[in-house]
Amino acid sequence: MQRIDLVALSFLPSSRHQLAAAVACADAADGRLETALEWLDHVDAASDLKRLAREALDTSRRLGLAYLALDEPGYPGLLSSIADPPIGLWVRGRLPDRPSVAVIGSRAASSAALEIAHGLAGSLARNGLCIVSGLARGCDGRAHQGAIDGGGETIAVLGCGLDQIYPAEHGPLADAVAAHGAVISEFPPGTPPLPIHFPLRNRIISGLARAVIVVEAGEKSGSLITAACALEQGREVMVVPGPVLSGRNRGAHALLRDGATLVESADDVLRALSGAMPWLEPPAAVTGEPAGSEDEDPILAALDVDEPRDVDDLVCRTGLAPSAILVRLTELEMGGLAARQPGARFVRRLGKVIT
Repeated sequence: MQRIDLVALSFLPSSRHQLAAAVACADAADGRLETALEWLDHVDAASDLKRLAREALDTSRRLGLAYLALDEPGYPGLLSSIADPPIGLWVRGRLPDRPSVAVIGSRAASSAALEIAHGLAGSLARNGLCIVSGLARGCDGRAHQGAIDGGGETIAVLGCGLDQIYPAEHGPLADAVAAHGAVISEFPPGTPPLPIHFPLRNRIISGLARAVIVVEAGEKSGSLITAACALEQGREVMVVPGPVLSGRNRGAHALLRDGATLVESADDVLRALSGAMPWLEPPAAVTGEPAGSEDEDPILAALDVDEPRDVDDLVCRTGLAPSAILVRLTELEMGGLAARQPGARFVRRLGKVIT
C-alpha cells in the first residue's frame, strides 16, 4: 500500500465501534459521538481522504516531521505487538531505542505527586530507561521534565496532531522532549485534541512501555484507562501509594487492591523489571548511609537531623539550582534518607538510598 493510502486511512478510526467505545471510556457520550460520526461522513469519499493525506504530508514536510508506517524499520517493536497498533506514527525528534516505562498520573496533581513524578522519572532515566508519558498537565509534564533533567530520553504521546500541541502552554516542554527523544501521534497534522482521541492515545503510551507506573490517580482518572490498556497488553502495572484522606489516590489504590505492584522508589521499579529485562542490573539493597555519600552528595550533607531546611536554605548552602535540589530531595525522601516536614521543609534521616 502506498504511503498516501496509509496516511489517508489514519484519518479514520479502525472502526466506528472503536470510536463508540472510546467515547464511552472518556465519559463523553453527550452528543460528541454523533458529532464525530457526522465529521467522518463528510470524508468517507476516497478523494477527500487522499486530499487530506496530501495536505498532512505537505504539512509534515514543512514542520520537519517524519511518518513511520507499521511495517517500516524503526517502528517500535513493542508497540507493533499490541492488538491494535497504529498503522503509522507521526514523529518529531528521534524515537529512542532503549527500553521504556510509562510514568503517568493526575492532571490536577498534588505538589507531592508532582515532585515524585519528577524525581522517579529522573532516577529511572539515569538508570537507562526511556520515560513515556502524555505531555498532559500535572504528573505527565513533570515526568517528561524529570527525564530531561536526569539526562535521559523521553517520549510524549499526543491525542492530536503534532502541530496542535495540547495543552498549549506545554509548547516549550514539547520542544525539549523532541530534543531529548520524540513527540509522537497516530493523528495526522491538523487533528484537534478532541476528548475521544485520548483513550485511543493511552493504548500507545502503555504499548510503548515495559511497565506503567501510576503516581496519583483518582476514581475517574484517565490514568486508569492507561492501566487497563497495560493489563490487556500484558504490561506490568505499578503504583506509588499516597495519602488516603484527600481522595486523590482512590483509583491508584484500587489498582493495588487488584494486584498492581507497589513501588516507592526507582530501586523497586528496577527490581521488578530485572526479570523481564535481564540486562538491567537490579540495585543491591542498601541499609544505612553508604560511606562517602556526604562528600558525593552536597544536598544530603546540607540536611540536618533536627533542624528542617527548605529549598531556599539548601540553595544558599549548596549553590545548586532549586530544580536540581527538588529532584534530589524527592529521591532522598523516597529512598528513606530525608523526611518531609510541614512547610515543604526537610530533615535528614537514615534509610535506603535511591541511585
